Amino acid sequence: MIDIDKWQEIFHTLRHNKLRTFLTAFGVFWGIFMLVIMLGAGTGLENAVYSNMGDFAKNSMFIWAQKTTMPYKGFPRNRWYQFTYDDLHSLKRNIPEIDIIAPTVNGGGFRSSTLIVNGIRKGSFEVFGKVQEEDLIDPVDIEYGRFLNEFDLREKRKVVVLGYRAYEELFAKGEDPTNKFVRINGIYFQVIGAFKSKHTGRWGENQNSEVYIPFSTAQQVYNYADKVDHFSIVVKPQYQVVDIEPKVMAILAKNHNLHPDDKGAFGYNNVGEEFKKMNGLFLGIRGLIWIVGIGTLLAGIIGVSNIMLIIIRERTSEFGIKRAIGATPWKVITTVISESLFLTILAGNAGLMFGVFIIEMVNKALQNSDGEMFQNPEVDFSLAITALCVIIFSGLLAGLIPSKRAVSIKPIEAIRTEN
Repeated sequence: MIDIDKWQEIFHTLRHNKLRTFLTAFGVFWGIFMLVIMLGAGTGLENAVYSNMGDFAKNSMFIWAQKTTMPYKGFPRNRWYQFTYDDLHSLKRNIPEIDIIAPTVNGGGFRSSTLIVNGIRKGSFEVFGKVQEEDLIDPVDIEYGRFLNEFDLREKRKVVVLGYRAYEELFAKGEDPTNKFVRINGIYFQVIGAFKSKHTGRWGENQNSEVYIPFSTAQQVYNYADKVDHFSIVVKPQYQVVDIEPKVMAILAKNHNLHPDDKGAFGYNNVGEEFKKMNGLFLGIRGLIWIVGIGTLLAGIIGVSNIMLIIIRERTSEFGIKRAIGATPWKVITTVISESLFLTILAGNAGLMFGVFIIEMVNKALQNSDGEMFQNPEVDFSLAITALCVIIFSGLLAGLIPSKRAVSIKPIEAIRTEN
């Protein structure tokens, strides 16, 4: 049963020293509030970074040709060379760890725009020759029609998939572009689809300004023969990209008469390693947040404990009288701990709710932004439960030491003590 007298005594004590009660509770309130805010901010930063990556294949890498940096077999340094479609077959044949490999050519050259015309509407966009596997490496949201398929490549069809910004400039709002024709480099292409990037920020904006045509068609239109600008490679889940990377370079070096140690002859981006670094970074951030948050909370708890020690000293005679008329040490201990727990849980829950409220307000304010650096700050339910457990444990800890002090004094000595 609830001991009404004990709780009346606790409320009377807290009301009797309002300023001291407020300042004591504020320390706990601020500690849990800052913990929640920092956790929410850390999650917002993490969400923004991963949202910017979209559904990009994490266990992947890109590699492209650069000028050689070392002479080899009579060839000078600073020699230009190009990847070819034969390299794709060579990589697949010799590296069974590869799951997906997709070649790409840049229409018109690196970062070159091509004029695309639809009647009186026109715009300049980057044109890429892609294969159907591209949608497995860097998936997009199809708004109209479909993505490229193997028949488009096999038959070298003159078809195109438009990025959403390209679609908006070339067609009226809400108009279905599929099965209509646009001119690329003076050649008519049938529009088979329009897509939106899953990336946010600048990455998403850039991808929405791209248009994709079949890889085989691009080779013909731009007279690239079997040239490949770069390969996108995804390795099987049981392998790491970092282990496959040297094998890829070794095969390409052999195919193009490059020095085996000439790593500068390749431009590459190991996405798998980047993801590992980001995961490690955010793990460190979360750990730091918990250390700082718990430290701040402990400072508040120490304040509660110190105040409880002062209260014990002020009420020593009272506790002595209670002990003399039959109160057990456990009853005194539970009274002190209950007071500490009540104050800590009340202040902690207030800090928790206010922190969640602030995060929700920030989240609503950010809903119309692009979310490039900060997106959807939130506090996981399990983390909220963890924070609540920390509050309860801290309240017990803050009341336990003073309560031990209260029962360590003999009743007769406590009665004689003057406040």
